Amino acid sequence: MNAMKQETDSAVTQAGKVARPFRTAMLRGLGVLVPPLLTIVIFLLIGQTVRQYVLDPVTGWVREGLVYSLADIRYDLGPVDPVARTVTVDGLVYRQVEGDAFVPLVVYDTVRRTVGTRTAPRSAEEYYRSYVETVYLRPYIVVPVFLLLFVLVLYLLGKFLAAGIGRAFWRAFEQLIVRLPLIRSVYAAVKQFSDFFFNENEVQFRKVVAIEYPRRGIWSLAFVVSEGFLDVRAAANEPIVAVFVPSSPMPMTGFTITLPKRDIIDLNITIDQAIQFMVSCGVVVPPYEVQRDWQKIETQELPELPAPAAVQATADSADRHIEGATEQRPD
Repeated sequence: MNAMKQETDSAVTQAGKVARPFRTAMLRGLGVLVPPLLTIVIFLLIGQTVRQYVLDPVTGWVREGLVYSLADIRYDLGPVDPVARTVTVDGLVYRQVEGDAFVPLVVYDTVRRTVGTRTAPRSAEEYYRSYVETVYLRPYIVVPVFLLLFVLVLYLLGKFLAAGIGRAFWRAFEQLIVRLPLIRSVYAAVKQFSDFFFNENEVQFRKVVAIEYPRRGIWSLAFVVSEGFLDVRAAANEPIVAVFVPSSPMPMTGFTITLPKRDIIDLNITIDQAIQFMVSCGVVVPPYEVQRDWQKIETQELPELPAPAAVQATADSADRHIEGATEQRPD
């Protein structure tokens, strides 16, 4: 019975050894595929959001404007050809589409060729909307023009807000926002996020350092922002630095402290690498900063423990040996 149990335990152990490389390979494959896939998904979501809330509304406004300026819809043009349902006015052929409404035949033919087997427009206005989209608002024309205009608007907006009138207008707008009970909390968080990544003049980090915080023996990453105040330097009687200690996983929030320059350790990593380290909660570490000894410990195979049946057999044998020695001992 014990032999069968030992064989079963041995088979389970061997199966575990076989499954371990498979699991390791799967995790490595996921580690390789997940970052690019997530990057693609994030950009797709951004593109979908911009298209839904910016591109489509702007395209709709432009389409309606072109329809309003180009639409040539006539009513009650007189006798109609019963077969072709057309009528000629001033040398231009019009096609009847609904009731007494007529549109130019070229508009009608263009829309019918584009629609194909799909449901054709019903009203004269819908025919002109389809015509404008087919002729003037093709994707390979709309998207580049939209991108150019979007960049131009951002540039002009940045220039305007950097000027005196624009800055005053923006301050008045922010003062109005911070007075709204619910919106101000959301706006403050979004503003911190955007300022951290897009505003180059707010905070300029010089280098990445490590400091012992919140107590000795516990190290935290920090960004050097300045040399501190002269009064604090005079009171400390030694060089000091002001550092920004970010929070993880949201490095755009944190706090600023001033400490002696001798208490910091310069790190051989960039600002972007430090931000990646904090956003990932310490998972993403530069390859040249990974501790080699820890990798050896992780890859080292631990010795196999004896099976429970073998342990029990060893214990029974030891008990019988002790009992025999007790019986042979003279009184």
